[in-house]
Amino acid sequence: MKEKTELNIEGIPVRIYSDRAKDYISLTDIAKYRDNKRTNYIIQNWMRNKSTIEFLGLWEKINNPNFKGIEFDAFKNSAGANSFTLTPLQWVTTTLAIGIIIKPGRYHGGIFAHKDIAFEFASWISSEFKLYLITEFQRFKESENRFQKTSWDVSRILSKINYKIHTDAIKQTLIPQEIASSLVNKVYSDEADVLNIALFGQTAKNWRDKNVHITGNIRDYATIEQLVILSNLESINAELIRSGIPQKIRLRKLNQIAIYQMGSILGLTGLKKLN
Repeated sequence: MKEKTELNIEGIPVRIYSDRAKDYISLTDIAKYRDNKRTNYIIQNWMRNKSTIEFLGLWEKINNPNFKGIEFDAFKNSAGANSFTLTPLQWVTTTLAIGIIIKPGRYHGGIFAHKDIAFEFASWISSEFKLYLITEFQRFKESENRFQKTSWDVSRILSKINYKIHTDAIKQTLIPQEIASSLVNKVYSDEADVLNIALFGQTAKNWRDKNVHITGNIRDYATIEQLVILSNLESINAELIRSGIPQKIRLRKLNQIAIYQMGSILGLTGLKKLN
C-alpha cells in the first residue's frame, strides 16, 4: 500500500491508503465511533453475521479471480451460529481475499478494507456515520482529481514549451535551406520519435497501430513522470542537436537518461500523489 490520507469524520481520524487507484479505508478507525478501545472485537462481531459474509464473498467473486469459493461456503454455512467466530486474518488467509488488508504496526497498522466494504461496515456501525464518511470521501476524491488534472495540464504545457525549443534546434541545425515541406515534416517526426523511442520504447506510429480505437497520441496518455522526463529530454536533445551529435548516438544517450531519471523520480512523494 502506498499513499496515506486522513479524513476527519465526526471528530474521528479515518485513514485511507491508496494503492494503484484502489482506496482502502481503515475499519479500525471506523470502529472507534462505537468503542475506542475494542475495535478488533467490533470488527469480528460484524464478521459473524451471515449477511456480512455473503456480502464479502460476493465482492470477492466479482473482484478477485483467486478467491477460494469452497472455503467461503464453509464460512457462510457456519455464519450466524452462536459458536461462530471469524477474524479478518482468518478470512484473508483462508479464502485469499483481497478486499480486506491487515497492516501491522501499533500506531500505523490496523484493519483496512476496500471502500465498498468499508462503507458497508460503516452502515452497520451507524447510518449517520456512513453518510458523513461517504460525503467526506467524495469531497476528498473530487479535490484529488482536480489537483491531478491541474498538475497534468501544467506538465503537458511544460512539455509543449520544450517541444518548441526542440523543434527550433532541429530547424536551425538539421534542415538545409529550401528543403521540400514534406521532408521538413519527416525530419520533425523522425526527431519526435527519437524521444518517443527513448522514453516510451516505440514510435508514434507503433502506438497508434496498437491503439486504433483511442483518440489522441502517445503523449496524451503519458503519466506525470513520463511528461516530466519528456520535458527534460526535449531540452537535452535540443542541445545535443546543436552540438552536432549524430541521431543514433543521441538516441542511446537519451534512453539512458530516461531510464536514470525514471528511477530517480519514481520515489518522489510529490509525484506519487499525482497518479
